[in-house]
Amino acid sequence: MRKIIFIILCCIAGVLPVRGQSSVITMSNSALRLSWTNGAAGWQLEHVAVKRKQGWQSLPHVSGEYTLLYSAEKPGNQRLPLYDKAGKKIIFPEPQYRYIIPVWESALSPVAMNTAGTAWHFYPTAATKAADGSLSFTGENNTAVLTASWRLDPAYPGDICVTMNLRAKATGYYSMATPTFSTMEEQDLQWAGIPGYFQSNHIEKDFIRAYAYMQGIPDKPVIVRERTATTLAPFIQTRQQLTLAVIPAPGIARDPWEKDQRSNSNWQLGLSLMNRKAALTPTAYHPVLGEKGSYLQKGDTVNFTFRYSLQPADWYTVYKHAVNDIYRFPDFLSLKKTKQSLTSRILRMHHYLVDDSTSLWKVENYKGVDIGAQAYLGGVYGSDKDAFKNSDYGAMWMLANITQDSVLQRTRLPYARNFKLMQQEQQPGFFRGAAAGQYYLAKSRQFTEEWGPYVEPIGTTYYMLMDIGNVLLFNPHDTTLQRALRTAADRLMSWMGPAGKWVVAYDHTSGKPLFTEVEDLRPTFYGLLIAYKILGDQKYLYAAKKGADWYIANATEKGCFLGVCGDARFVPDFATGQSAGALLELYEVTKDVRYRQAAIQTAKLYTTSVYTQPIPSLEKKLVNGRQREDWEISQAGLSFEHGGIMGSANHRGPIALASHAGLFVRMFGLTRDSLFLNMARAAALGRDAFVDSATSVASYYWDAMNKGAGPYPHHAWWQVGWITDYLLSEIQLRSAGNVTFPHGFITPKVGPHQTYGFAPGRVYGTAADLLLREDMLQNTSPYLDYYCAINRREKKLFLLLLNNSHLPLKDTLQVNYDRVLSGKVLQPKHAAYTDAGGKERAAGVTQAFPLDIAPYELQVIAIHYEL
Repeated sequence: MRKIIFIILCCIAGVLPVRGQSSVITMSNSALRLSWTNGAAGWQLEHVAVKRKQGWQSLPHVSGEYTLLYSAEKPGNQRLPLYDKAGKKIIFPEPQYRYIIPVWESALSPVAMNTAGTAWHFYPTAATKAADGSLSFTGENNTAVLTASWRLDPAYPGDICVTMNLRAKATGYYSMATPTFSTMEEQDLQWAGIPGYFQSNHIEKDFIRAYAYMQGIPDKPVIVRERTATTLAPFIQTRQQLTLAVIPAPGIARDPWEKDQRSNSNWQLGLSLMNRKAALTPTAYHPVLGEKGSYLQKGDTVNFTFRYSLQPADWYTVYKHAVNDIYRFPDFLSLKKTKQSLTSRILRMHHYLVDDSTSLWKVENYKGVDIGAQAYLGGVYGSDKDAFKNSDYGAMWMLANITQDSVLQRTRLPYARNFKLMQQEQQPGFFRGAAAGQYYLAKSRQFTEEWGPYVEPIGTTYYMLMDIGNVLLFNPHDTTLQRALRTAADRLMSWMGPAGKWVVAYDHTSGKPLFTEVEDLRPTFYGLLIAYKILGDQKYLYAAKKGADWYIANATEKGCFLGVCGDARFVPDFATGQSAGALLELYEVTKDVRYRQAAIQTAKLYTTSVYTQPIPSLEKKLVNGRQREDWEISQAGLSFEHGGIMGSANHRGPIALASHAGLFVRMFGLTRDSLFLNMARAAALGRDAFVDSATSVASYYWDAMNKGAGPYPHHAWWQVGWITDYLLSEIQLRSAGNVTFPHGFITPKVGPHQTYGFAPGRVYGTAADLLLREDMLQNTSPYLDYYCAINRREKKLFLLLLNNSHLPLKDTLQVNYDRVLSGKVLQPKHAAYTDAGGKERAAGVTQAFPLDIAPYELQVIAIHYEL
């Protein structure tokens, strides 16, 4: 009678118990088929099949095993020691790397290394199936009862939504792991990753190379934090073209700014590419053992909701599913409310940069030559608060040229040029032609590198070839700079190894290679492409191709990269984005599709340096005493300087310097992949909460919010550079290539943005020079961004107008014709609107232009004038 009553009650509730040693339970839809078998160990996942075009394909090594971690006491934070193959204790990183030692130490704690607590591995002993097809599994031991509900997602057939509920039977610390859906053999691994941490096609036995440098998948079941996980979706792609990801539900991971202060270091979600037994499988943990929410009294409960996504597709497809569909990244743009246009920021920063007091401009005499740069107040090897440097030479010459600013032309450019010439090593020998260092120390009267007495080949690419190359685009007849460029290119060629690679650095005294435990997986080859484009010598192009070929085989194809920040010991950073731009530029020169494909692939990998979590909202928060909505300070859309285990994003969050924005717009133009465009716009637009209202200079690190340049006054040049690159890339995209301007070379260090303004572009077939002047245009909408162009011979002025909003823009644009050309007043004759397709219609006015621009569209106004 009790059994009958139990069955009746189950039917009323819509569930049916499944019992018996040979019982089978299933769930299926148009994309997936799953079955469990009840054996001696419990309910095991017996079979999983995925629908492909040619039929159903079975997923090998399915499991369904559950893991629960428990500790009666809070786990300790003591670092676990590392030993080399000879059994000798490894000292890493060296004591001078004070910024990264604390985060490295914490990454070796028992919880992070997945050795803390006691692991209970089990299969459920009970299963029920509801009328809607969902399944419920239960397992129990003397510490906890765990119930898991599984259901297929009707919106996404390849997804299985799971909610686990844990009820504590003993007081202590608990952590639930996502069940082992299936495991992969190493030989079946095509690609695996945790966005922001790991991305590779192989398991790396060198633990430091994998764990610290993200070069390969670690061979230990480490658990990483969500704070540098840009997208919460560990995934594995098999050689059979099946990709499995675990995607925790939004809201489970830490909120970097919960209420009124930074909470970026809270640890609520752990991510791994292995289970506790070190079997290869995407895994997530919640709560994290010993962290917030993990301590339970007897009778307390905790839930964990996530989904498996299993698709017959590559990793990038499943990764984008997590970004776009689960974390709703495209929706972010509709929340943005811009207070200041990007064009306005350029014009305001122009004031900041010509003011010696705000920009901290300095001129010093070095070896009888006056050299100029900006003070640098961050840490520099050997400095006594006397370091100064220049950042973006292309932006300096560009802004001076397009504004025709005599202050920049007289008081900045000549001394910056001298700085560049003096920065080159002149003495005969091993280092002749190389960069002597990024910084000049005024007290000791010497150039130095940021973090030690060494010379990097990529430093010669950066501070000789990129910078000098950009200046020569504006001053092509500067024979002194030409000689310096050739000397630098020859030095870089002499350092290139037979295979096409460089060492990371050379000791400045002995000339011996340093950091030999890692390879120079950076775009060092790009400097030789610049030398070819400026000097025309084929030997430089041959060497650039050789270097790029090595880079593609060893960096892009393996997902292994190296960074350029010495203070972080070169952990991967924005140099990866530069590599995509460099490869694309090499394709433009050679038309070899291999470089185009490699550029796109590298750019796809670089999207995993952009945060897509947590989901931005309208929630009110208090930030430095001021109320802001969550979306205003959201990390979503921002890239990190460097992430992973040791990067600055661990304690400072991402950066607001969106150098990648223009490149991503161009990548969208190549691929029509909307992720690139959405990421570009999410980074660039509506970021007023990070902009200092007095100077329009944005903070560098996310946690600084709107404190401005801080110790990095030279960053304003990089901001002028990336904003211009982004706006001109949008103009080219929205005009379908009918409005375009020739680009220069990538800027050193911070990312892939390029310079402009050294040569005329084309505006619907008419040659025109870029032009930007303060107070030339007046309007009321902060969503209207613009650049201008002019053909002085034909007396045609072009206004290139962008609506950077998801809503239509209606406004009136006033043109002040006395502000277009210095000392002259233009007399407008007639004007015409040109739409994105090139169709013209008469404006009917020449002074106050009514605007009606569709969302994210372009409108061009052509004005014929006389003097």
